[in-house]
Amino acid sequence: MRVLLTGGAGFIGSHLSDMLIHNGHEVIIIDNLTSGKKNNLSPDSLFYEGDIRGAIVKEVMEKEKPEVVIHHAAQISVRNSVDDPIYDMDVNIGGTLNLLQNSVRFGIKRFVFACTGGALYGEQDYFPADEEHPIRPISPYGIAKSSCEKYLYFYYKVYELNYVSLRYSNVYGPRQDPYGEAGVVAIFSQKMLAGEQPVINGSGEQTRDYVFVEDVARANILALETGISGEFNIGTGIETTVNELFKEVRVLSKSNADEVHGEANKGEQLRSVIDYSKAKRELGWHPDVPLNEGLKQTVAFFKEQG
Repeated sequence: MRVLLTGGAGFIGSHLSDMLIHNGHEVIIIDNLTSGKKNNLSPDSLFYEGDIRGAIVKEVMEKEKPEVVIHHAAQISVRNSVDDPIYDMDVNIGGTLNLLQNSVRFGIKRFVFACTGGALYGEQDYFPADEEHPIRPISPYGIAKSSCEKYLYFYYKVYELNYVSLRYSNVYGPRQDPYGEAGVVAIFSQKMLAGEQPVINGSGEQTRDYVFVEDVARANILALETGISGEFNIGTGIETTVNELFKEVRVLSKSNADEVHGEANKGEQLRSVIDYSKAKRELGWHPDVPLNEGLKQTVAFFKEQG
């Protein structure tokens, strides 16, 4: 299959690109390299540098004739979305609409969207949250992702564009950016290996559902192979506190870092964990990599990076 992958030079996108190529698919990447890196790109992919809000989407679809789109390019920082919701809306909603409009124009057969689980549901009524949980995002990032799902449903109903929206929990693994705020595993790993002091935001008792990046990439592959349209949680169903995560990474990195706490992030959720039963039932997906093994691979990656 010819796959147009947006954000393919990024953390999740590059792992997905590698897996798609390994599985025999042709991969065309659009990435503006805002957070993506050229050295993440496979030499077997076809790369176009550009912004998903621009004319490059039409040009690439017209020239390369992809059959399906997997959309990972995004403004990914919850904190930045709070500081600048207009920019977040422009990239995450405007860019997605540009892709959807051109997908209809050029006869795309399937559209796979990288959504969010935790930021979508907000403070949960029950744990873990399934896809029927009320959607109450408390960040512009979550609001934009929720809006995109509604647009996906519109294009499905009006234009018969089949879609899958994958609602990720907290994705971690090799290649994650340790210099942003989105990846606490990467931040802890990089700082501890460098002998620096990481800071835990707030009490550290806030929980997250950490899912390994290769498990997430595999969910995208399975989403391509089904004719089902709809929304699917991609997580582990296991809550881990930030304090527990800190201790685990400290052991793996052989660090002597103290457990230092700073101010809590504004608008940060206290607990977040999602139920992947629907993905298991309908996509045949389940997480394979336990947290300890994924953390070992992640710490080893950052150690190798020096």
